[in-house]
Amino acid sequence: MKKSFKSGFVTIIGRPNVGKSTLMNHLIGQKIAITSNKAQTTRNRIQTVYTCDEGQIVFLDTPGINKAKNKLGDYMLSAAERTLNEVDLILWLVEPTTFIGGGEQYIIEKLQNVKTPVFLVINKTDLAGEEEILKAIVAYKDKVNFAEVIPVSALKGTNTEDLLSSILSYLPEGPMYYDEDTVTDQPERQIVAELIREKALRLLSQEIPHGIAVMIERMKTRKKGDIVDIDAVIVCERDSHKGIIIGKQGAMIKEIGTQARTEIENLLDTKVNLKMWVKVKKDWRDSDLLLKNYGFDKRDL
Repeated sequence: MKKSFKSGFVTIIGRPNVGKSTLMNHLIGQKIAITSNKAQTTRNRIQTVYTCDEGQIVFLDTPGINKAKNKLGDYMLSAAERTLNEVDLILWLVEPTTFIGGGEQYIIEKLQNVKTPVFLVINKTDLAGEEEILKAIVAYKDKVNFAEVIPVSALKGTNTEDLLSSILSYLPEGPMYYDEDTVTDQPERQIVAELIREKALRLLSQEIPHGIAVMIERMKTRKKGDIVDIDAVIVCERDSHKGIIIGKQGAMIKEIGTQARTEIENLLDTKVNLKMWVKVKKDWRDSDLLLKNYGFDKRDL
């Protein structure tokens, strides 16, 4: 008798920087979501797809849940919170610590109102001893009625196979929503823009990255098919930021471009000619129109 095929939607939530994007990239075996140690790295709900013989898991990597400070923050928060009742399973990623602060309490309140099963996934076990991990489990286990508690290391891949098996066991029988070779619903242009933004996040100083967006103005394959020409614009909020992004004699923007081009070439599997400019759009994060222009849906604002 043929085994039943499981399928469903799983959202990954957690405070900024707990490793949500790293975990999702590891589970599907390909880099889709950008990662950095700065808040607001993920701005949209990114859908990625894991398919195996037993089933198909569609992951939603949401922006980190924390209190909003501007319209972009409102957008990100609503994108994260809206997924909680729309999915088959919630993975709440936390770090192996007994400290439960205001951000965690905020998530606990949200989770107490959902009917969706919740896994507590304790990430970054590579940075903690067994005793610390056990203490973290004790600190969290009674806060929400968790279906499972699973320690993992997204970075090292520790226990991620067990996590996938447990996820599949909670999903209903269902169809294959995407072709088996699909890994994301994100358009290539969007992934390219995000890869550029990731490099900017990593290379620039702490205060600037929150205020940048990346727009792909042109992405065209040459007639011979051997090179893709990409024109990208980094949008920032202040003239002083523009100078920092460009850098002394253009050194910073050149380094951002060099690092981004390598990953874009891996993604597209072809040579890339990447040209970048910097434009100033003051307070774009509080403008409905500009947020829409940069790919954020007005209905979510």
